Amino acid sequence: MTASVPARKPARPFFSSGPCAKPPGFAPEKLSIECLGRSHRAKIGKSRLQYCIDLMREVLGLPDSHRIGIVPGSDTGAFEMAMWTMLGARGVTALAWESFGEGWVTDAVKQLKLEPKVHRADYGQLPDLSKVDFADDVLFTWNGTTSGVRVPDGEWIPENREGLTFADATSAVFAYEIPWDKIDVATFSWQKVLGGEGGHGVLILGPRAVERLESYTPTWPLPKVFRLVSKGKLTEGVFKGETINTPSMLAVEDAIFALEWAKSVGGLEGLKDRCTANADALNKIVADRDWLSHLAADKGIRSKTSVCLSVEGADADFIKKMTGLLEKEDAAYDIAGYRDAPAGLRIWCGATVETADIEDLGPWLDWAYARTKAA
Repeated sequence: MTASVPARKPARPFFSSGPCAKPPGFAPEKLSIECLGRSHRAKIGKSRLQYCIDLMREVLGLPDSHRIGIVPGSDTGAFEMAMWTMLGARGVTALAWESFGEGWVTDAVKQLKLEPKVHRADYGQLPDLSKVDFADDVLFTWNGTTSGVRVPDGEWIPENREGLTFADATSAVFAYEIPWDKIDVATFSWQKVLGGEGGHGVLILGPRAVERLESYTPTWPLPKVFRLVSKGKLTEGVFKGETINTPSMLAVEDAIFALEWAKSVGGLEGLKDRCTANADALNKIVADRDWLSHLAADKGIRSKTSVCLSVEGADADFIKKMTGLLEKEDAAYDIAGYRDAPAGLRIWCGATVETADIEDLGPWLDWAYARTKAA
């Protein structure tokens, strides 16, 4: 390993795990702006919102049985909307192996005053999925953004489950094959695999979730932005572009750009292939360096999007200095691990990142590590 400055930088050093790199070829002037300054309830606004929903359905291959709604508050708002409106009808089981899963546990216990069964695991590991009680409603994160750990697939979820499955899938949709017949509620944000802007969440409801909404009324008060039912029936307009609150139409146009780009690279299969190629390139970098390792040692549960790495002998201060050097040189932005996670690196390998940029990152990691260690 040398401390000499590498000859070539990543062309796009955007490796943040959210908001993530914009799609290749993005430029603000490429966005359609005819709907800006108009009411989102006008014909043009509603048509663009519906088009965005239709594109998401097409690219995800989402069955007609599932509804898609654009909601406020990013993935957090979408998941909390689902929790507040549907939990409490039966027991709750929550899985937590990173900070956001722990956040849902906190909401269930401290805010909703429920008593969930909690299955926990340390960062880099996964709870024993065979112990999950599907007589309960089950809360889990499909891909843990802050730990780099994902569920292996949907095989652990039974088709004859009694409770609902709630999947925080914000770093998973558009990167993995999601078995939609196993998922009753899914949430995500455009800012992850699509590289869209933050602030808006997406709520996907299967038929069992709709049945719950129409047959159960929570005991706690619901804020206006969480209300999905009117007079005992689902407010269908929410899932046809009639958003609960005023959306940013600029953010919607940005999401449309990303979804049209996704179609241009082969749709869902193309996005998955890009994620896999990026993760493979980073795996090779890790394998070639004895000072670098995956936080998720088990390949079967290792994320292909938010890849978390351990740096030999590094504490939080070391990582801060190392990533600071990379940012100063415009070689890599925002790759320090999440603040609640073990000290290390977190490198986004989602579909909007180019594999060549991951490959060019390797020598820069060597340089920054050597410089920081020498200091």
